[in-house]
Amino acid sequence: MARGKANRDARMRERLIQESARVMAVEGIRDFSIAKRKAALQLNAPRTTNLPQNREIQAALQDYQRLFGGERQQSALQSLREAALEAMAFFAAFRPRLVGSVLDGTAGPDSAVDLHCFAETPEDIVFFLMDHDIPFDTLEKRFRFEHDHESIPVHHFVAGETAVTVAVFSGRGNHQPPRSPVDGRPMQRAGRREVEALVTEDTSTVQD
Repeated sequence: MARGKANRDARMRERLIQESARVMAVEGIRDFSIAKRKAALQLNAPRTTNLPQNREIQAALQDYQRLFGGERQQSALQSLREAALEAMAFFAAFRPRLVGSVLDGTAGPDSAVDLHCFAETPEDIVFFLMDHDIPFDTLEKRFRFEHDHESIPVHHFVAGETAVTVAVFSGRGNHQPPRSPVDGRPMQRAGRREVEALVTEDTSTVQD
């Protein structure tokens, strides 16, 4: 009986992993917790405590995009990475780094370009955006570091048809990346040369 329950739990966990990945890919949901809850509801298991880890969903999401995303997803990813390069050139004075789904390849057509920028004070980028007459919204987002959390200002604006978010780090975030919500490790960041290499790779893939 115990083995039968363990098998059922394992099957449900795998279904939750796959459904969470599908929800994130198809509906553009970026929050793992929201995707898990929605997947549990759709599988008629809203009270389950057997929820998968974020890294399991991330791996399934990458598989889903490879299997079902096709040319549309690849074309969208290429466009987003090209938009990221333009945004990084615009914020060049603030040493921008690309993070998130546009970097790891799981972005869809509605994904945002997520940047980490660095300034002496958070107001430096506020004034920069105002000087260029760019409308933007700002919120505080909590980032987890090795031993604690810190609230960081994040600016949101639209460039052409692409949403861009800019998290502004002014202290230890310059040298210590926050922890990834996927696996808890230091968040992967990419500079312009690395993103340029990805765009070149994307172009070759689309042409093939």
